Amino acid sequence: MADFIVSARKYRPASFDTVVGQSSLTTTLKNAIQSGHLAHAYLFCGPRGVGKTTCARIFAKTINCLNPTPDHEACNECESCKAFNEQRSYNIHELDAASNNSVDDIRSLIAEVRIPPQIGRYSVYIIDEVHMLSSAAFNAFLKTLEEPPAHAIFILATTEKHKVLPTILSRCQIYDFNRMGIEDTVRHLAGIAEKEGIKAEPEALNVIAQKADGAMRDALSIFDQVVASSSNNSVTYQETIANLNVLDYNYFFQLVDIFLNEDISNALLTFNTILNKGFEAQNFINGLCGHFRNLLVCKDVQTLVLLEVSNEIKEQYKQQAQKCDTDFLYKAIRLTNECDLNYRISKNKRLLVELTLIRLCQLNNEKKKVM
Repeated sequence: MADFIVSARKYRPASFDTVVGQSSLTTTLKNAIQSGHLAHAYLFCGPRGVGKTTCARIFAKTINCLNPTPDHEACNECESCKAFNEQRSYNIHELDAASNNSVDDIRSLIAEVRIPPQIGRYSVYIIDEVHMLSSAAFNAFLKTLEEPPAHAIFILATTEKHKVLPTILSRCQIYDFNRMGIEDTVRHLAGIAEKEGIKAEPEALNVIAQKADGAMRDALSIFDQVVASSSNNSVTYQETIANLNVLDYNYFFQLVDIFLNEDISNALLTFNTILNKGFEAQNFINGLCGHFRNLLVCKDVQTLVLLEVSNEIKEQYKQQAQKCDTDFLYKAIRLTNECDLNYRISKNKRLLVELTLIRLCQLNNEKKKVM
């Protein structure tokens, strides 16, 4: 049996063109390589799992490539590229500042910086989670960062830019990485599923992308988890929501119809069913609030782009939005949001949610009385 390699490692981008969701940054880096305008220090910052360290490695590999391609990508054939791909390159050094954050660790790195590269033009030092360095380590690093040898380039990566000293920031070119969009994540997951011969439903991939919250690495880990739990090498919507403990969209669509019909009994029974399935009441009320928000988004063509769901679910939202009055949606969002805010301090949490559901059923009735 072949050793399993997680998707986050197996499909880690190896060139700028394969990096997902960061096209403006990768284009800027390629242009800098093309023009030869390379800074001596870069700071890559952004949320976890969006490609900071990956881009740092690709950049380090590309600037040391002996025969770059016409579009300024690494050739993967020269000795420098082969050494990098086989993880034996002495040109590229990585330091995890989370566990190597003392003055002595930085002094060792500074001593190493003086040694010129054996193959290629640059020695690249990638310092991950740089915000974890101690103040003393930062201060010891300042002079070298400001005036490094001509062959040295530093790439600092962090998820918390605000914790990096201003004196360090002022010495770096700063690149802010974006969270991954739902569409980019779904497209990438679909491509991996196709390569692996896995049949994946778009709705399932969309749930995974939303659960990952903009982090591609998280999305790939969740994808592997769902595939592992599947018995027939497929990723279905029902299996995905069961595996990730996500509440089915259909419950929210049913509940809105119940509210519009002013059916209090069915609203309470549906909520009871949801609780019996093991879902937290606060997660339910958050999901319901988000559902009302999505319906409101569907009321205006201009805001429709804010709806990050699959096309099939989007059609369901559009159809239900036509049944809902805008005033009803405004009041429903306010009620569910109030319930969420009061949830923590409430002594009878179930009753709080049930009262909210009853009030939602009465919204249309209140409007009739006013008229």
